[in-house]
Amino acid sequence: MKHFTFFVVAVAAIACLAAFIVPLPGHADRATATYLTEIPQGYRGWKWISSAHEAGNLNSLGAVLANDIAFKALQEGKYPFPDGAVIAALHYKHVRSDENNKVFGQAQSFVPGPPTNVQFMVKDSTKYAATGGWGFGHFQNGKPADALFMKPCFPCHQKAGGTDLVFTHYAP
Repeated sequence: MKHFTFFVVAVAAIACLAAFIVPLPGHADRATATYLTEIPQGYRGWKWISSAHEAGNLNSLGAVLANDIAFKALQEGKYPFPDGAVIAALHYKHVRSDENNKVFGQAQSFVPGPPTNVQFMVKDSTKYAATGGWGFGHFQNGKPADALFMKPCFPCHQKAGGTDLVFTHYAP
């Protein structure tokens, strides 16, 4: 009976240890993610570096912001970016402004509509060595995209190799 009790206790201990170590379904990729799973704090207070309009199916307006490290590098045109640089792209639906167009007397004013997503690039040459030193993030309604969605980010950004994988340029 002692051996049986010992066996049950040992199995229970191993099960508890495994439950503690093994991530829950849906969280496994976040434990070792090579992409961002959390939104960088304070990004709404960062400096504006550029705007973007993407037509076609996206029909999007974007505001590109940078923390102080990325802002300085972009302003000076220094590549590669230093570790700690973070760039944020806030995307919104591109909508006509009826209020502004009344003033102008014609349809010519477009403004950000509902938000669509927020994207980030975080420079950490050690943590993100496999993706050119950059961690990529995409968030909708505050929730991070999964690994499958994030997979094409690095290959696409490799096309901007001359600017350390960053498409955006400082707009003075």
